[in-house]
Amino acid sequence: MFTFKRAATAASIALMAVTAACGGTESSSGGTAAGGSGSDSITLGFAQVGAESGWRTANTKSIQDSSKQAGVDLKFSDAQQKQENQIKAIRSYIQQKVDVIAFSPVIESGWDAVLNEAKRAKIPVILTDRAVDSKDTSLYKSFLGSDFVKEGNKAGEWAVKEFADAKEVNIAELQGTTGSAPATDRKQGFTDVISKDPKFKITQSQTGEFTRAKGKEVMEAFLKSGKPIDLLFAHNDDMALGAIEAIEGAGKVPGKDIKIVSIDAVKDGMQALADGKINYIIECSPLLGPQLMDLAKKVNAGEEVPARIETEEGEFDQAQAKEALPTRQY
Repeated sequence: MFTFKRAATAASIALMAVTAACGGTESSSGGTAAGGSGSDSITLGFAQVGAESGWRTANTKSIQDSSKQAGVDLKFSDAQQKQENQIKAIRSYIQQKVDVIAFSPVIESGWDAVLNEAKRAKIPVILTDRAVDSKDTSLYKSFLGSDFVKEGNKAGEWAVKEFADAKEVNIAELQGTTGSAPATDRKQGFTDVISKDPKFKITQSQTGEFTRAKGKEVMEAFLKSGKPIDLLFAHNDDMALGAIEAIEGAGKVPGKDIKIVSIDAVKDGMQALADGKINYIIECSPLLGPQLMDLAKKVNAGEEVPARIETEEGEFDQAQAKEALPTRQY
């Protein structure tokens, strides 16, 4: 089955640097950019997943600040990680006749009905950060975000190098929200790499829902199982940080007794990496605001835009984290 997120070709646009600002629940904010004109102002309805992690908070800040700088009237809603709340918000934006709708889907499936409603209302839709699993790619104009499979690949490639001399590697996995694009794709990307060598075995795998609290809870259960753990693969930094608390609580040393690779590169995660508690982080930048505002204006003007716009991101070891931390924006 064809899914948009697995499109064969991808356009890559460099991520623009921004200064992050602050988030909240349903609200409207906007203004005219300095030196600009309000005549081309548009109204953007944005349905956010929630505030489940430091990454998501930074993402919200970037979008809200960038809307003000770009002179975009932003209508914002927080779905609190519930799909029904996002669908309700999108329908509200349709009723309000906004110019463009953008959202980061809680999960991949179940969007066709509401997106068809937007299409009938002639309101273009942009997917940010997460994609949807739909055969009808006419339901949205573009996807803006990361390649989650590639992120999983990079985590797996690091593990292969790190454990090159090991005879057996027992892996515990903290998955993201079940059914979400990053959880599905990061798992696939990681597994695709490590499955080439039978010494790598994922012996425990469970969702930590992308939160620090759940990451700690699940890691505690992993440790109590008595199964050996050489490596923890966490689908995001917040779960890794929760797991570190559990590892230390069990009298073990994170980064040494149990090595950790995670994804995001939020400031708290980078600090843990600099401190040697995490061993490697693959970046997934939340600062999508400037690109989203530019994309929304182009889509509203009827301009042709790439079907997929990927952000450029890096990878960090301990030394690189120490170097990056002083100027880290999120």
